Parts: sequence; structure tokens; C-alpha cells
Amino acid sequence: MFQKMHTIYIGYDPKQHVYVDMLKKSIELNTKEKYNIVPLVQSELRRSGLYRRGTDVVDGIEIDQFDRRPFSTEFSFTRFLVPFLNQRSGLALFMDADMFVRADISQIFNLYGRDTSKAIHCVKHDYWPEVDLKMDGKVQTVYFRKNWSSFVLWNCDHPAHDDLSVCDVNSRSGSWLHSFQWLETDVIGALPSKWNWLDSHDDPTIGASNVHFTTGGPLYSGWTGPREIDNKYANEWRDFAKKHSVEKPYY
Repeated sequence: MFQKMHTIYIGYDPKQHVYVDMLKKSIELNTKEKYNIVPLVQSELRRSGLYRRGTDVVDGIEIDQFDRRPFSTEFSFTRFLVPFLNQRSGLALFMDADMFVRADISQIFNLYGRDTSKAIHCVKHDYWPEVDLKMDGKVQTVYFRKNWSSFVLWNCDHPAHDDLSVCDVNSRSGSWLHSFQWLETDVIGALPSKWNWLDSHDDPTIGASNVHFTTGGPLYSGWTGPREIDNKYANEWRDFAKKHSVEKPYY
């Protein structure tokens, strides 16, 4: 029987283009299986008519027109289009751009994708950042279930997603979307923290399978991680960028 190739969607922001390239390479070089890897480019989603949210700029800060809250990247909301882009069928993985894969990501699909009782799987962080601004000057927004939506295995045809629409993605508040308010708690499966290992936060003794540079990371010149382990992974990222000739290694 024909089985379509799974897709990995990466959040795209022009300011993080190098992060996207690095993440794609780190997936491909650490993973035996082949995947469609698709950047979520907001301008293309607008042209298709799937994405229509507007933006205002207030005192130099980008504010969403619907919930009047600041947001930090162009994929803050587009990530929730994944089940529709995947035609409400099969498994798909969404990843924030500022990640760095160090293990075979097919484990996510092969181990957790078999659990069809769950609408999504994610790392259930208890994360409340203390800083007000990120490395690039963007406002650090705090909300319930923060960072849960940054690495999500979607079971796109799960019936619980019937309560999410393209209209919701374009009009609901960021807090409603990022905390998966259309889902009951029992259909949100848990992933080990090593798959969305947050710099400055997660246990340094855990070997990260996927590093998430939440405080800025090595893309930004002058950035220094708050802990030794954060800098270790950042140096690994830099070595990887140099070895594989990633264009313009710093923002």
C-alpha cells in the first residue's frame, strides 16, 4: 500500500534564515529516513489565502491586530495551519526555526506517531521566562503552556482537530492557539524533554536530542548562553555551520 512521506514544517522568518538552513541540515544529516521539509513562509501563505492576520506597529513593537499582543516571529501563528497544509491527513511535525537536531528525528514519528489516541504530542514544559526581551529585542510574551507549541507532532486527521478551523488560526488569540484550547488534556501526548531542550532552562544532565535556543542563540553575534551547557551546544552549532558552509553564520 502506498504510504506518503511524512512532512516536517519549519517556522520561517527572514531574520532567522540561517537558523532554518541549519535546522534542515541537522535533520537531514542525523536522520536515516527521508522527509519533506517545508518552511512556513508567511508571504506565501498570505498569497494562498490561508493566512490573513494583520499587524500594527506600536512604539516600534509589532502587535497582532486581533488580540493586541506583541509577537516575536512571522511564524507565531502560521504554525497552527499545519493540519490544513497536511490536508487533515497523517502525521506532521512542526519545529521552531531556532532549533538544532542532534539525533535521528524519525524516532518521533516511529515511537509516538503510533499512538493514534493523541491529537498532538509535545514536550510539556513548565516554563516562565524571567526576562522581558529576547536577544533580538523582541518582547518575551508569557502565556499558559509556553513553548509547548514550538515542537509538535500533529496527528492531522484526529477528530479533535475538527474544533480548529482556518478561521480560528486567523482570528483567535495567541494564548488560545499556543495553549491548544480546542483540545482536551487527555488527547495531548507527552514527549521527553530532550526533544525540545530549552537553553537556560532544561536539566543540563539531559543529553539534548534537539536543542532549542530560546534566549537568542549563536545566530546572534555577542550572544553568550547563561550556562556552560548552553555554550557547549552553541559551539557545536557554530562548528556544524562552519563544517557545512552554511551561508552567513551570524545575524
